[in-house]
Amino acid sequence: MADRLLTPAEVAAIFRVDPKTVTRWAKAGKLPSIRTPGGHRRYPEGPVRALLAGRPT
Repeated sequence: MADRLLTPAEVAAIFRVDPKTVTRWAKAGKLPSIRTPGGHRRYPEGPVRALLAGRPT
């Protein structure tokens, strides 16, 4: 079963940071992301939850 894909706003709410911070984390390679056909970033829920728990992605 595939991870649910989260928007930058959803990830930001989980970490209580600004959505731009989430984008910076993705650009720095700290958080895996995919791009939609429209060019928007989406984040797999599994690695997001692992990062929140302090586990490596």
